[in-house]
Amino acid sequence: MGRAYQNRKESMAKTSDANAKLYSKYSREIYVVAKSGGVEPDGNLALRGLIERAKKDQVPGHVIDKALDKAKGGSGEDFSAARYEGIGPGGCMVIVECLTDNPNRTFGDVRNCFTKSKSKLGTPGCAAHMFDHCAIFAFAGDDEEAVLDALMMADVDVTDIECEEGKVTVFAPHTEYANAKRALMEAFGEVDFDVDEIQFLPQTTSPLAEDDRPMFDKLMEMLNFLDDVQNVYHNAEA
Repeated sequence: MGRAYQNRKESMAKTSDANAKLYSKYSREIYVVAKSGGVEPDGNLALRGLIERAKKDQVPGHVIDKALDKAKGGSGEDFSAARYEGIGPGGCMVIVECLTDNPNRTFGDVRNCFTKSKSKLGTPGCAAHMFDHCAIFAFAGDDEEAVLDALMMADVDVTDIECEEGKVTVFAPHTEYANAKRALMEAFGEVDFDVDEIQFLPQTTSPLAEDDRPMFDKLMEMLNFLDDVQNVYHNAEA
């Protein structure tokens, strides 16, 4: 799998506007995950991992608590997941994950980003087939065999395990997220995960010519500016 996953998920610059966008992103995702799977982190492993990740990204506690309170009260907001795929500058593949309360608006906004960056929004599946949809867990450790044994004993389908520089990274199909996390926690206790999420990992990377770089950067900037966009994945070489 390689460690390229660390660089494939676009992140925003650390500015006040970006922080506001980050808080909104986590608030929306925490609300959706809590509403669908329960508001108690101990019984909702996806929510637990999301809250831990939000804290590491320095999201204030009151933002997290407000999202949980909204989920408890069933505030009436109805966000749905939407995924868009397309071809970016230089022929790179791009996947855009959204949570939206207005799919028509979101589709128009995402399409506008592609159009203004001389890119092409495609049909579902046009880019996803070039990625692996993986659950990824990274944590401190050096015993790859013990990790593999724990996962195999729990009958978890493991794609790959890497051990490098005192860190173990586990890759599994996205459908195995909960099973893999539960097995790791049962085997090793309260694991402090450096990475605990589901991502799209490119199977191959696409070189980006210098002439294409400005438009690629424009596409990423425009997409990350949209409130409905949660994550952007691509296979362009950094």
